[in-house]
Amino acid sequence: MTRISFVIPCYCSEKTIPIVIEEIHSIMRGNTGYDYEIILVNDFSPDSVYKVISDLAQIDMRIKGIDLAKNFGQHSALMAGYGAAQGDIVVSLDDDGQIPLENVFELLKKIEDGYDVVYASFENNVRGGFRTFGTRMNDIMANILLQKPKELHITSFFAMKKFVCEEIIRYQSPYPYVSGLVLRTTKNVCNISMKQRARLMGASGYNFHKLLSLWLNGFTAFSIKPLRIATIAGAFCAFMGFLFGVWVIIRKLCHPEILAGYSSMVALLLFIGGVIMLMLGLIGEYIGRIYICINQSPQYVVRQTINIDQDE
Repeated sequence: MTRISFVIPCYCSEKTIPIVIEEIHSIMRGNTGYDYEIILVNDFSPDSVYKVISDLAQIDMRIKGIDLAKNFGQHSALMAGYGAAQGDIVVSLDDDGQIPLENVFELLKKIEDGYDVVYASFENNVRGGFRTFGTRMNDIMANILLQKPKELHITSFFAMKKFVCEEIIRYQSPYPYVSGLVLRTTKNVCNISMKQRARLMGASGYNFHKLLSLWLNGFTAFSIKPLRIATIAGAFCAFMGFLFGVWVIIRKLCHPEILAGYSSMVALLLFIGGVIMLMLGLIGEYIGRIYICINQSPQYVVRQTINIDQDE
């Protein structure tokens, strides 16, 4: 019998997570070919979601809870859940009820057909404009930096084989980026098209700061292309500065009466200075993350668990 591990990071979802859990039970109840477990990771949510998780886990041993000691972010919470997963296939999803769980068997069917990872691709857009913008930027970044196939759409609802999950959790450094870890592990990936639901209640936990952090994780953890772009940009600015200097000298020789253009010189210096500061900041971001990795900063810290020690 194939065992499925559902991994769900939880944040501000004390009202929605019981609905999601009940739906998982409902769709899995009639499929005798699968056993399953549900791993709920509380990412230091300000509400009472871990109490809800604990209450559910006390009733059903298939529900396992992980309580993180602080807010490490969605991808670190996923890594904590993957570390506890015992299934042959691991399914990741959100806690807000937007995921059409009735389509999970389409993901599982593709896995059984031979794919290593299967992502849901949503035909409709029910997210807010800011989150949609973030998703598109993340997609563009993955295309450029991670060599993601352009036709592949990455979402938070996906299934993967056990060996992919095991390879992902070998990554011990802080700032995990799950999509990058997946694409680093395998290119045998496909999409299944489906419609996303409206959010049951509340708003997305992602804000500009969290999205920016996620992009930086993808930029710095899995590619040196930003550094190469910085090198090219620096060479371009140096070349343009050289041409500008030659042009100023020739113009002065041909027209001695022309006064020195202080405004243009200041503008040029500001431009070049801004580019230099940007590139130094980018290099500093890489160096800072190397420093944090050397100091062995944790990917996540587990405060307590429920129904997990019994299986290990």
